Amino acid sequence: MLIYSFLIVLKVLLAIIPIIIAVAYFTLAERKIIGSMARRVGPNTVGIFGITQAIADGLKLFLKETILPSNSNLTLFLLAPVLSFLLGLVGWSVIPIGYGLVIADLNIGVLFLFSVSSIAVYGLILGGWASNSKYAFLGALRSTAQMVSYEVSIGFILICVILCVGSTNLTDIVLAQKSVYFLIPLLPMFVLFFISALAETNRHPFDMPEAEAELVAGYNVEYSAMGFALFFLGEYANMLLMSAISVLIFLGGWLAPFSFLTFIPSCVWFALKCLFFVCLFVWARGAFPRYRYDQLMRLGWKVFLPFSLGWLVLTSVVLIVMNWLPF
Repeated sequence: MLIYSFLIVLKVLLAIIPIIIAVAYFTLAERKIIGSMARRVGPNTVGIFGITQAIADGLKLFLKETILPSNSNLTLFLLAPVLSFLLGLVGWSVIPIGYGLVIADLNIGVLFLFSVSSIAVYGLILGGWASNSKYAFLGALRSTAQMVSYEVSIGFILICVILCVGSTNLTDIVLAQKSVYFLIPLLPMFVLFFISALAETNRHPFDMPEAEAELVAGYNVEYSAMGFALFFLGEYANMLLMSAISVLIFLGGWLAPFSFLTFIPSCVWFALKCLFFVCLFVWARGAFPRYRYDQLMRLGWKVFLPFSLGWLVLTSVVLIVMNWLPF
């Protein structure tokens, strides 16, 4: 029993440590890419070509003094960033990076991911409320309204994929794309899902909760040192998680795009496809201006929700008709 428990802990650590390293270097890659887009150099002082800049930033935040607001609810104030960061890692427990390469191959993997994404709201609103600051609380309210609004559209998009596959198991969804990626028949849903993922992760051009010019950094304005770092890492972990989900449900997961490329390991294909979405997240930040809040809510409720619901009905009708056909 002790050996079995040790193996489970080892398996979890082997999954979490690469994710944390990837999150740390995601921040460096973002600064490098945006620097190139703006014709700047980007981080290039710490280490060769700035390669250890992420480590230096982490050490700096770890060594800084943690300031606790005197009027805050200290228990919830300290719990909020931990919750936000842990939820960004928990979702990876059901993400298969290859056939059988998954911590927990749940039959309800899609529902598990949707649940984890929904709970992530609590970390942000707890941080804003426990800070006892009007700026932080306003940022938390904006974040909650935004994430709840776009989760509805994401739910309908995932239901479309589930109807096409007939399973909520992520491995089954990937294997159903052996002949054709869902990107092709469900292209409008892919576009909606990616834009909704930007809003769900509070990323530009939907970074209303962190609109620095308006809200003094939003829900995390009272946080410093490791509290701020955990919120920051949690946001980037969620971006990587949304990239992985996009790869699994639209780009065939670990499957090679062409049969003559199957000699490349499956985990390498999965990582390359995730890198593509990561670059899209960074490109969106560098290319588009921020939406107004009323435009953000109008887009979610008056455009994305009706369109995703209509496409769900269309998908259902097409599948029923195909089942009736004799061939």
